[in-house]
Amino acid sequence: MKELVRQFRDFFVSLQLTVVLLAMGIVLVFAATLDQTNLGIWAVQEKYFRSFFVLWQVGEVPVPVFPGGYLVGGLLFFNLLASHFYRFKFTWKKSGIFMTHIGLLLLLVGELLSGLWQEDTLLTMREGETLNYSQSQLKNELAIIDVTDPKTDLVVAVPESVLARGRTIEHPDLPFRIETRSYYQNAMLRRRDEAPNMPPSLATAGLGPQVVAIPVAPTYRQNERNSPAAFIEVIGREGPIGTFLVSTNLASEKPDTNGMVVQWQPQTFSYAGRQWKIMLRHARVYHPFSLTLLKVEHDVYAGTDIPKNFSSRVRVNNPDGRDDHEALIYMNNPLRYQGLTFFQSQMAKSVQLTGLQVVSNPSRQLPYISCILMGVGLLVQFGIHLFGFLGKRRKVAA
Repeated sequence: MKELVRQFRDFFVSLQLTVVLLAMGIVLVFAATLDQTNLGIWAVQEKYFRSFFVLWQVGEVPVPVFPGGYLVGGLLFFNLLASHFYRFKFTWKKSGIFMTHIGLLLLLVGELLSGLWQEDTLLTMREGETLNYSQSQLKNELAIIDVTDPKTDLVVAVPESVLARGRTIEHPDLPFRIETRSYYQNAMLRRRDEAPNMPPSLATAGLGPQVVAIPVAPTYRQNERNSPAAFIEVIGREGPIGTFLVSTNLASEKPDTNGMVVQWQPQTFSYAGRQWKIMLRHARVYHPFSLTLLKVEHDVYAGTDIPKNFSSRVRVNNPDGRDDHEALIYMNNPLRYQGLTFFQSQMAKSVQLTGLQVVSNPSRQLPYISCILMGVGLLVQFGIHLFGFLGKRRKVAA
């Protein structure tokens, strides 16, 4: 038993393991870089780095073929930690090495926490518009909204994953339940009169009977987006109320930064003496303050379409009226406020519209701290060796 424990310890503190893990990290980065042309950056991150194993589909069975980023990074963390405490004996002459190792371990922890906690959303608005939420570009939600009160909307938001799994949706604030009759991860919509040979729609209410949903292959490219669709049946106490087609492609009036339509067209129905709206939209993240877009600037170099400067002047509005102020957001000059960072991301000059990338990352300071620790540690260790060398030379000269 002691021999087994010793072998296990020697395995985790070995330099050979460190070299193998670093080599695996290089292979992961190389493979992910090549695969990015097929999958896009988001899918590559999930497949190669935010996983314990890289999976390949063999038929319909996912088969692990290589350690993923979580496994390689986790083993490297424990390898460095175990090696440090087992092999490293702290002395003041090695204090720089100690600081460098701590900084490297903190860097690995910071990367893990960023992968787990960081959330990126997009805030798109026109000049003069005020919004208190941003929207995910990767996640969607089914929103059921009680709009009976003209002053206040009561919103029940259900993640798209619940629709994908076909689960029954029930909530204390809803006097009905919702059943998923069919779900498409990516679908193209056509007007019924443009596709007369398609089978009858499952929808019996809302816009669904006028629209055909055609399933298409999911996309994972960086500049493309899946448009999910689902047929959902709303069932009250007395029986079915209606079957609706919901899709992120059912849009109306608000242009995005490419001049396209992005605001979701809600479908309405009445039940239990109340008025309801239902729609599939990008998942929203609400903030305890709002932003007002005051002015958009989009300058290009003379005679070209090459951007020279684009910026957004915004006003931060708090419900209590405190800390209201203006801020100018442009490239490499984000707005940082209440734990959020607003980067200038997109712009459409023709419609005076801006897109701000909103990043929430509670662990964003860890990489800076770790780099400072490693830098200071290297300087300290260099200084210790330098002064030691100079001291020896003085003794020899004397």
